[in-house]
Parts: sequence; C-alpha cells; structure tokens
Amino acid sequence: MSSHLAAAGSAPHTPVSGADPRPLSSRSAAGRRWIGLLPLALLCLAALAASMLVGSRSVPPAEVLHAVLYPDPDDAISQTVWFSRVPRTVLILVAGAALGVAGALMQAVTRNPMTAPGILGVNAGASLAVVVGLAFFGVRDISQYMWWSFAGAMLTSVLVFVIGNTGTARGNPVRMTLSGVALGAVLGGFSSAVLLTHSEILERMRGWSAGTTASQPLEATLAIARFIVAGLVIAMLSARSLDVLSLGEASAVSMGAHPNRIRLVVLVAIALLAGGATAAAGPVGFLGLLAPHVARLVVGPHQGWILAYSVFIAPVVMGVADVLGRVLTAGEVPVGVVTAFIGAPVLIFMVRRFRVSEV
Repeated sequence: MSSHLAAAGSAPHTPVSGADPRPLSSRSAAGRRWIGLLPLALLCLAALAASMLVGSRSVPPAEVLHAVLYPDPDDAISQTVWFSRVPRTVLILVAGAALGVAGALMQAVTRNPMTAPGILGVNAGASLAVVVGLAFFGVRDISQYMWWSFAGAMLTSVLVFVIGNTGTARGNPVRMTLSGVALGAVLGGFSSAVLLTHSEILERMRGWSAGTTASQPLEATLAIARFIVAGLVIAMLSARSLDVLSLGEASAVSMGAHPNRIRLVVLVAIALLAGGATAAAGPVGFLGLLAPHVARLVVGPHQGWILAYSVFIAPVVMGVADVLGRVLTAGEVPVGVVTAFIGAPVLIFMVRRFRVSEV
C-alpha cells in the first residue's frame, strides 16, 4: 500500500482541462497591459477629436458633428470639415501609427533603443526618391509619388541591412545604426542638391519636407492606408520572432530562429510603414523614437505589447503637435517642426529621469 501511496505522491500534477498553463503573475501582467490599452485608446480618440475641433476657423462641436454626419456640399462649415479637418485627422491616425510602429520595429531589429526611421536613413531615402520623381520624371500627385516613396524606403532599408551585415561584425546593432546614420546623411545631401538646383520643386516641397498634415486629400491618405495596414499586420505577426531576436544572435539561432530572415521580413514592414507615412505627411521626426520608449516604460521588453501601445501613443503625440501647430502662431507651424520641439525635451527628460530601457 505504501508503494501505491509513494507512486501516487510522485505522480505529476495534471492540469485541469481548459486551464491556462501560464503562471498567475504572467496572466495578471497581460491583463494589466490589456486594461492599459483602454485609457490609451481614449486618449488617442481625444487627440483626434481635438484635431477635428481646433483650426484657424472656430466651429462649435455640435456643428462639426452635424457636418460629419450630414455632409452638405453647399454648406461652408461642411466644406471646412470634409476638405480640411477630416483628411488631417485621418492622416494623423494613419501616419502616426505607421511611424510609431516603424520606430519600434527598428529598435527591435537593431537591438538599439536610440534608432528610428529618421535616424537609420529610411525617411531620407523615401524623401530623396520623391524629390527625384518630382524633379526628373514628371511625378505630380501622391498616387504616383507614393510608389517612389515606398521604393526609396525599401532600397534604403535593404542597403542598411546589407552594409550592417557584411564583414566580420555581422548583425552588430551599433554597426547597423552607424550605417543608417551615414547613409541618411548622404541621401539627405543628395536631396538638398536636387532641391537647390530646381527652385520650382523646392517651392512645392517646402511644406512637405518639414512634415505636414495639410497637404493631402482624404482619397490620397486612404490609398496609402492599405499599405500601412499591410505593414502593421506584418509587424504584429513578427512580434514573437522579434522577442527571440532580442535575446541575441547566438541565442536566436540556438532556438531554431533565422535572424537574417526575420530582419528581411521586418524591413519590408518598415518600408511599407515609413514609406507610406513619408509619402503622405513628409519626413516627420521623433515619433518613431519617442513612442516605443514610452511604450517600453509601461509594458517592459515585450515586442508585441510595445508595437500595440505604439499604435496609439504616436497618433496622440502627432495629434497634439498638429493642434499646437495650428494655434501657436497666426500662420501654421508644420507638425514635423512641433514634434521635434515636443519630442526632443521629452526624450531628454526620459533619458535623465529613467534608465533607458533595453530592447
């Protein structure tokens, strides 16, 4: 009988069918992160609502709501809402989410928390492609030059990947970051050279090159949105692979992962996100750097949650910056200028106040 009791005592515990096998602490942390998305989504909605309500022309909220629900081509307020504020608000959501997630992907794939599409030269590559298309190939509207932006972002991403993964220090995140910085400087120089020798293109690009939400009609933003959605889907599907890659090259390989394959897939997502956002709003800086840092402070080093939180954080920052740009002066300050004024001090405060979170 004692042998039966010993056998029973040594038998492994069989979990109840349907029970969650994860530790209780892990489940509670995931629950807190899900709950944390709710106030963040509400804050994002508030920023988008402010974008609809605030402008050079004062329109009461009730009239804005009426114009949204019952558009009237002959009504001046309806025209203002549908041809100015709705396109800008949709662009804030689409471009902001794209830039925030693109920054999170770049920080994950380089394992460097100080990288972003602007720092790695992806925005510069997309901008140069658009400038070349406008100056030499007769490109005139967004339905044409968005393809140039995608191509420039993709080519720059591939070049950064190739340069950073050749030689003896393959996969070194510092090397990849320095390669992107150097390449971005070269591409930015080429863009300046083309613009300075084509004054008519410089005049057209003046607002766009600073980052703006005022230049695109709603149809153009919706045309780009499908590519950004594709990039977001690829990003979310890559979250688990990025968690493995964050353990280091050797650890990822020992777990059966293929680091170079992961990087290539992620670079496609970055090109879709950064290229689409740059085509629509111009090279808006600091969003891709700031949003993942804020997300990482809240959720820790979990790539899926960082990506999810960045989808909401970046539009909040971009929406606030755009609204401030409309009211700061009699004219309008481009959103890319305001994000730099907001992003740089906030990032400096975070670096000084908190330990910079590792990717």
